[in-house]
This record gives sequence, C-alpha cells and structure tokens, in this order.
Amino acid sequence: MSKQITVRLPDDLVDFMDELVATDKATSRASVVARAMVRERRRELAARDLAILNEHGEYADLEGLAPAAAGTVLSDLD
Repeated sequence: MSKQITVRLPDDLVDFMDELVATDKATSRASVVARAMVRERRRELAARDLAILNEHGEYADLEGLAPAAAGTVLSDLD
C-alpha cells in the first residue's frame, strides 16, 4: 500500500531528480524520493544501533562485524 503526499523541494533538488529520471537512473521522481527515504531510515537505524553500542559498551561477539560489513556490497545503493 502507498500514500500520495505533497512535498515542496528546492528547485535544485527537483532538477537533480529530473536528471536522474532523464538518464534512466530512476524511473520517476517518486522513486527517487522513496529511495532517499529508505536510505534515511537505514541511517537512522544505524545511528540508533551505534548509540546502543556506545551506551552498553563493546560486545566481544561483534568483533568481526566491522571487517565483514566493510566487504559487503550494497548493490541496492547504486
């Protein structure tokens, strides 16, 4: 399910979205906005996780996480 909303954006951002669509890097303005929101949600979740780790200290069982994550290809961000 989806909802239609109205968003005001600066001209330069709309121009950028239109360029992405014109060069087939996005299917529509809506897809650009949705992709940006998905990334922002991921960023917020990562910040929350970092805050939890900082509050509760280090976890020995997560030692290999950073090197493993560094080698992970995030193809959906292309």
